[in-house]
Amino acid sequence: MAASSTLQAQIDHLPHRPGVYKYYGHGDDEDTIIYVGKAIDLRKRVSSYFTKQDHNKKTQQLVKNIRRIEFTIVDSESDAFLLENNLIKQHRPKYNILLKDGKTYPYLLLTNERFPRLIPTRNKRPGDGQYFGPYANVTGMNLIVELVRALYPLRTCTYNLSAENVAAGKFRPCLELQLGNCKAPCVAREDEDTYNGYIQQIRQILKGDLRLPKQYFRERMTSAAQDMQYELAHQFKVKLDRLEDFQTKSTIVNANLTDIDVFAIASNEKAAFVTYFRVMNGSIILTQNLELVKKLDEEDAEILALLAMQLRHEFESESREILSNVALELPLPGVAVSVPQIGDKRKLLELAIKNVLYARKEKESMNEKSKDLNEVRIMEVIKKDLRLTELPKHIECFDNSNFQGDNPVAAMVCFRNARPSKRDYRHYHIKTVVGPDDFQSMYEVVHRRYRRLVDEGASLPQLVIVDGGKGQLSMAVKALKDLNLWGQMAIIGIAKRLEEIYVPNDPLPLYIDKKSESLRLFQRMRDEVHRFGITFHRSLRDAGTLKTELTDVKGLGPVTADKLLTKFKSVKKIRELTEAELIGEVGKAKAKVLQAYFAQQEA
Repeated sequence: MAASSTLQAQIDHLPHRPGVYKYYGHGDDEDTIIYVGKAIDLRKRVSSYFTKQDHNKKTQQLVKNIRRIEFTIVDSESDAFLLENNLIKQHRPKYNILLKDGKTYPYLLLTNERFPRLIPTRNKRPGDGQYFGPYANVTGMNLIVELVRALYPLRTCTYNLSAENVAAGKFRPCLELQLGNCKAPCVAREDEDTYNGYIQQIRQILKGDLRLPKQYFRERMTSAAQDMQYELAHQFKVKLDRLEDFQTKSTIVNANLTDIDVFAIASNEKAAFVTYFRVMNGSIILTQNLELVKKLDEEDAEILALLAMQLRHEFESESREILSNVALELPLPGVAVSVPQIGDKRKLLELAIKNVLYARKEKESMNEKSKDLNEVRIMEVIKKDLRLTELPKHIECFDNSNFQGDNPVAAMVCFRNARPSKRDYRHYHIKTVVGPDDFQSMYEVVHRRYRRLVDEGASLPQLVIVDGGKGQLSMAVKALKDLNLWGQMAIIGIAKRLEEIYVPNDPLPLYIDKKSESLRLFQRMRDEVHRFGITFHRSLRDAGTLKTELTDVKGLGPVTADKLLTKFKSVKKIRELTEAELIGEVGKAKAKVLQAYFAQQEA
């Protein structure tokens, strides 16, 4: 497409120098930039738009809309890359590829408070403390936060823990103390020197150096073992293993790979997806997945060249080697750019390719599904009200039921993502308690429930609720301690009348706003477990027997259970049947299920 005489005059005055050109478009606003480009030779590059005949339709449309041209000369192609990127960010031209997500990158902040906190943030404010990052991938950053909080008892509250405030007794311990996540410096149970020792080790972890923390836990483990404090030694060993596991998962096949940037791109007609790895000392220390909207059917190499320069600039990378899945020409003297085909570098590149393909699939899947914000909001409110460390996606609630002391039973209801998960509801016959004893009954059902989950290797809930006050709650806590599960899940009791929430080891109840969504969900769960338990109890009472003990047998339906109990009158007589007799009654598969259940009861 030939240029107009006005445009041709502007092109003729362009220099044969590297720089950036700006196209201004037709329309009401003559100062609207519709495209920004870079070039080693400004005149040759701009002329090509008007002399080439094989442009695609989008580029042809761009050329039609060019009204005037401006340019800026720079010293090198590298400077042109950076200036082009800045202008695109500033003006967001219609025909340039754009990042679909303009969010800022997150950092981790170690505050400069007394008893510092570790806080994820997107805003850097001088004077708040020491920042680490930026982290291009929030998931990766959260893994580091989870590791740190699993290893060290850091506080998460926002209290001003000055020496004066602590000495004046202005605070009281929260649920974090009961969960073992914090040692309560708010009431002087943690001295400042010990806490600052943790902070020193955390700084090393955030810098990617695990040697000091590993040495610390190894020495403590050895010392505790020599003093025959084997339980304490085991605790240190678990933390050391967690550090080793974290380092193993972060290490590339060849630990000698260092100071490398890795880029992979996958695209379709409308968008391009890019994955970026930064590798130092054999470990991936930064990852980023980006999505870009394509405007002019840009080639993958063109898109990736722009992003490679941008990402290296934003993350201050000085890597002397770049790996990519497409051939790139970058104005970076002294930097080797390659597409490896074999060896450990190829394995590293394939990992980036796998990630970019997964990112594209995940993004497309997210676009197809509508997220239920209501459920997420409720769980966030519960997390805030109870000061939990993680979102309570899995909650279980227990209640006991009996009628005038007869037929004691219990029920458990399960909510996942703030909704009932009825397939996970459970009924329980009270087996070890004689008479109406709510406290011992609560101990039995909680112990049975979580012993079974542990035996099966199933996931544990983030929150356990017992319907009752301090007595029922203390027995449930005892059950968790006896199973060595104390601290692995939060637990509360909810009183029936005043809607008071009790937490372990605190004589005073926690009052939640009556209008709070968390309290409404707790009430709903309590009503549901009450309904579920009463319904079960009534069915037993109406039948006049506790014959449905076999309900506990997973894989045995109520029809089969009723058939056996009708014929043999009791579970004891069924237990005494031989294998052949059982097979004759219910078949091989169900006979095997029953024998496994009886063997478990005798263990």
